[in-house]
Amino acid sequence: MRRHWRVLALGALVSGVVIVLIARQIDLALLWESLRTANYAWVIPAALLAALGLYTRAIRWRVLLGGGLGMSRTFHVMNIAYMLNAVLPMRLGEVARAWLASRGEDGVPFFHTASTIVVERLLDLLAVAVFLAIGLAVGPVPDALRTTGVITTVLALGGFLFLVLMAAKRGWATALFEAVTSRLPVVKASPLRPRLRTMFDHLLDGLQPIAQIGSLASALLWTAISWGLSFLTGMALMLVIYPQADAVATLLFIASASFAVALPAVPGNVGPYEGSILLALSALGYTATPEGLAAGTAFAIIVHATNLGVNGGLGIIGMLAEGVSLEQITQRAEQEAPPPTEVA
Repeated sequence: MRRHWRVLALGALVSGVVIVLIARQIDLALLWESLRTANYAWVIPAALLAALGLYTRAIRWRVLLGGGLGMSRTFHVMNIAYMLNAVLPMRLGEVARAWLASRGEDGVPFFHTASTIVVERLLDLLAVAVFLAIGLAVGPVPDALRTTGVITTVLALGGFLFLVLMAAKRGWATALFEAVTSRLPVVKASPLRPRLRTMFDHLLDGLQPIAQIGSLASALLWTAISWGLSFLTGMALMLVIYPQADAVATLLFIASASFAVALPAVPGNVGPYEGSILLALSALGYTATPEGLAAGTAFAIIVHATNLGVNGGLGIIGMLAEGVSLEQITQRAEQEAPPPTEVA
């Protein structure tokens, strides 16, 4: 972890700034009152919906893996990765996921798995873009936010279509790889070039499911189902604090929080996660008064705590099922991940 100290320091700075900004504006007595009077009974159905959503995500990932892993292992490995993303910097949970999926007799090659994770993230980005686009189109928000939604949707769709093209035109993708690497002096003269080609071939192997109409349709269907469950989870959580759920607010706070997890922050994204939800609520006028700001902050804390609790609980169950410890996974993820300078 030492080689990532700069990332951790930057994350601590980002989280600290956001927490200070929120704390300076909020009345702690009002925040406590909102937390004290919340209807926590709604957390139970929200947590169950969130867990069901994770199971449908595992089904989608297994489709992308081509059925390479058993359903039980797919679910446990994915949950471990989601839990680790909350406690390790630079989303090393995804590196751990690729390693865990490669273990055992039914294991899938590391870089094959890595490519399916890329596809999975792009599918999620597409879903977030749809949430954002609908929320911004329907809700009373500034034009600048609408423009952001359009740009995000276009970029997500473009990236996904490029991957589909690479999967469908493997010969063209390989030729493009050779053309690019042959023009990079550092890569061209490197003895690692054959290894890079092998890694690229594994990546293309992992993209094959989206080159087939049936698998692509299945992946899109399970993406829609899993994000639909995320929407229902968000609606249920709104009832913890508010007298009624707001569909537009739910779409916007889910989309906003999804972008927030990409920011460097302390483990758990404490600060940026809550700040992103408050930003979405403020666009709809929820935080215009001191009482509204306190209620919105309480809501953001409860949403974050519920998600961390579900991911953490299922992640621990996954580690027990896989027979691995947090220390083992962390060390392996550190070994497999490139140093920060290579990532940049």
